[in-house]
Amino acid sequence: MLSYLLNSFLSNFKVTKILKAILIISPVLLISIPALAQEPTHTFEIGKENFMLDGKPFQIRCGELHFARIPKDYWRHRIQMMKAMGMNTICAYIFWNFHERTPGEFKWDGEADVAQFCKIAQEEGLWVILRPGPYACAEWEMGGLPWWLLKNENISLRTKDPLYINAAQKYLAEVGKVLSPLQITKGGPIIMVQVENEYGFFADDAEYMGLMRSAILDAGFKVPLFDCNPPYHLKKGLRDDLFHVVNFGSNPEPSFKALREILPQGPLMCGEFYSGWFDTWGNPHTFGETEQYLKDMEYMLKTGASFSIYMAHGGTTFGFWAGADRPFKPDVSSYDYGAPVSEAGWTTEKFFATRELISKYLLPDEPKIPDPPALNPTTTFSKISLTQFAPIFKNLPKPIVTENPKTMEYYNQSRGSILYRTTLPAGSECKLSVDAVHDFGWVFVDGEKLGVMDRRKQNYRMTIPERKNDAVIDILVHAMGRINFGPEVHDRKGLIGEIKFTDVSNNLIQVNDWQIFNLAYQDDYLNNIIFEETNTKSNMPGIWKGQINIENIGDVFLDVSKWGKGYVWINGNCLGKYWNIGPTQTMYIPAPWLKKGPNEILVLDLLGPEDPILQGLEKPILNELHPEKDFTLSKRKDVILNINSIEAVQTGSFLNSEDMQTVEFPNSVNGRYFCIEILSSYSKTNEAGIAELDLLDKSGMLISHQNWTIAYVTSEELISENGSAENAIDGQTFNYWHSAKKDKTKFPYFLVIDLHENVDISGLRYVPISGKNIGSKIKSYKIYIGNS
Repeated sequence: MLSYLLNSFLSNFKVTKILKAILIISPVLLISIPALAQEPTHTFEIGKENFMLDGKPFQIRCGELHFARIPKDYWRHRIQMMKAMGMNTICAYIFWNFHERTPGEFKWDGEADVAQFCKIAQEEGLWVILRPGPYACAEWEMGGLPWWLLKNENISLRTKDPLYINAAQKYLAEVGKVLSPLQITKGGPIIMVQVENEYGFFADDAEYMGLMRSAILDAGFKVPLFDCNPPYHLKKGLRDDLFHVVNFGSNPEPSFKALREILPQGPLMCGEFYSGWFDTWGNPHTFGETEQYLKDMEYMLKTGASFSIYMAHGGTTFGFWAGADRPFKPDVSSYDYGAPVSEAGWTTEKFFATRELISKYLLPDEPKIPDPPALNPTTTFSKISLTQFAPIFKNLPKPIVTENPKTMEYYNQSRGSILYRTTLPAGSECKLSVDAVHDFGWVFVDGEKLGVMDRRKQNYRMTIPERKNDAVIDILVHAMGRINFGPEVHDRKGLIGEIKFTDVSNNLIQVNDWQIFNLAYQDDYLNNIIFEETNTKSNMPGIWKGQINIENIGDVFLDVSKWGKGYVWINGNCLGKYWNIGPTQTMYIPAPWLKKGPNEILVLDLLGPEDPILQGLEKPILNELHPEKDFTLSKRKDVILNINSIEAVQTGSFLNSEDMQTVEFPNSVNGRYFCIEILSSYSKTNEAGIAELDLLDKSGMLISHQNWTIAYVTSEELISENGSAENAIDGQTFNYWHSAKKDKTKFPYFLVIDLHENVDISGLRYVPISGKNIGSKIKSYKIYIGNS
């Protein structure tokens, strides 16, 4: 690492001296290199102990905010909030799919003008850390990767597959054209650039990371390049020619200790210091633990470690851009994140506590932290009823006719819904089965809603009743957003695999051609649908239209609690997704998207509203759950757990530690189901929790979590916080499974994972729970592995 610090980046860091040499040696050469035509006014480098700005130690206090989640009119306001919180730097993701929505066609203006975003940061006296991907994660559709990559059925994302590498290199070259002139080496604000993102979570391929590094260098970036990983994945994909930072949400000391194992010298930095967490549909809102957050931040301030708060301001995932966590937990559109600056740009208790803490650690020559800018005005509006309705089935585009239905990507569709239609011959009761539905598939028989196939429950079969005549079968599949984390980013939408109708004897029923209707809900569709006046509710999918009269322009929160599930547009701007199950019951409308007088609003509802009314509120509703409204009840299947006939493969106790712990079995065991019986915890109550469980194959390597589901859990907290069992297998160590806190369940607790295939298992890796629930760490346990 020392050779890396001193040699590998020497030419990149000592730009001022190089420029002086060029000026002295060859004015002609200088003219031939326009990018070096102006000597920078500042220098930035990575020293043996510190980041060095203009030759002086520099502690990076960074706040992450995403320009794609903030209306352009508010960029300066949110950046000023970062400065007023005590930040000296901002961190900016670039989402590839936000800029290259069609292959080869790049958009860098308007809401996608990242160069302007960086320039505003510089004008406000802040440095910029750039994170261009090509993969980002960030609870963004497909982790920022463009959907059109999936049109090739054989592509392997985030690997050395030429199909992926070539596309990624072209994208990064375009990033360089736009942003390399804004590096500190050329008088701009960009001081560092990240290569990829948390690649250790995904794979262990240093050569791939080298290709991504080279692509960024080839794009013209000369500032220091770095990678980031959580503490348990730092050694995967490791390269000596990249600087390294570690991501964590709490407990910095052991995380920095893990970082020191791969970074013997150089400054320490937390690349993502979590202020809260994201929300998924059907789970409680996450507020974040302010006390623990401040304690950990103060540790870094005291020890001189740098950090980037993720998120300092979350904003809103407008449009169709919200992604999904694995195994399949769709993300809400509000990206409030429990951050110091709220979704609407408001200061919070956490904001002022952060500001006060940082002010105590300012250097003598640092200026006083400025006051926060004034909050933007808010407005409200009274209830209105929407009376114009356009049924989807009466507003279908021209169909594609095919014998074998394919996924959405095959038909060159990026998002929205897709309708599959066929005619089923008259006959007795039969079964419809599909390999998979991504994500929700409503089945209609002759226009009557029969039921829904739900990816969350993996229920991909349905009984079709007896038909006296031929019947039209419609399967309306809606895509919620592609998974943004893990190998599941290969997330094609629509009907997946074989689609079959079988009779009671399991004989195949032949159907003729299918009609495919693409419903991407883009402007060309929305501008041509035909509305009908109605005074009644409808449980059929369709789009409602109305007008909101605004007297005083201001930010407002749209109350959609009476609606089912869908999207909202205001004056052509898509606000994002809503779903009555919560936790969010409002949608943020930024003032720049409104106008005085009438404003047109469209509401797509796939379920049908309880009452087609809307209201404008002054404050958001972020934590109101309605599981009773879920069209597939979220209650787990009733399972009788019988382990009496199975011998435990391991019995033991975990240490009372926050560090990851590995358990190796005496012999590898083959099975489909993994069960941990929790006999006791370090809690004074009957509570227990797990941040993450990994399993090891017979070679001691991590087994992929892809397709894993929770088959059974004794107890889980779903009211006061999101403590669902899926959190124990989602790859994220910041959230966790936690036993229910108010019931009277006592030890033992059982957690059963269905791997959906037989696997040789040689051990496990356990990440204990931390933060406010630290006492819930597991003490004694038993492990079982079986096939049923």
